[in-house]
Amino acid sequence: MEKDEITYHNPKKQRRYDQAYLKMATEWAKLSHCSRKQVGALIVKQGMIISDGYNGTPSGFPNSCEDEQGDTQWYVLHAEANAITKVARSNNSSEGSTLYITLSPCKECSKLILQAGIKRVVYMTAYKDISGLEFLSQAGIEVVHMPND
Repeated sequence: MEKDEITYHNPKKQRRYDQAYLKMATEWAKLSHCSRKQVGALIVKQGMIISDGYNGTPSGFPNSCEDEQGDTQWYVLHAEANAITKVARSNNSSEGSTLYITLSPCKECSKLILQAGIKRVVYMTAYKDISGLEFLSQAGIEVVHMPND
């Protein structure tokens, strides 16, 4: 079995790595042009960051995430969706990886996480609808809440 974040036998070491990757995801979130929420995500496999993402518009679209009323444009991509699609365009595989994200996944992104083979999700803040987290847990994906300390 390959060594990855799931197989650390030292809980203190795992927690230190989890905190460090979440801090990095927090910094990545600052790249988002969205006004309402800035969310960052990293996908880590075997101790390496294989993908990153933040919420925003698709390539080639204006960087305005909200309309004139302040509502999010329908085509804005969530941070985890951006990270997963970035892996899909690379030579990497997210099978067995860990997703670090500043805001827990919604229902739609939870399906992408499962299909991408991600085995562990570490998040800082819970999204208003926790059904995505419940879905991931039911699917056997380890879900870890790690609030900002």
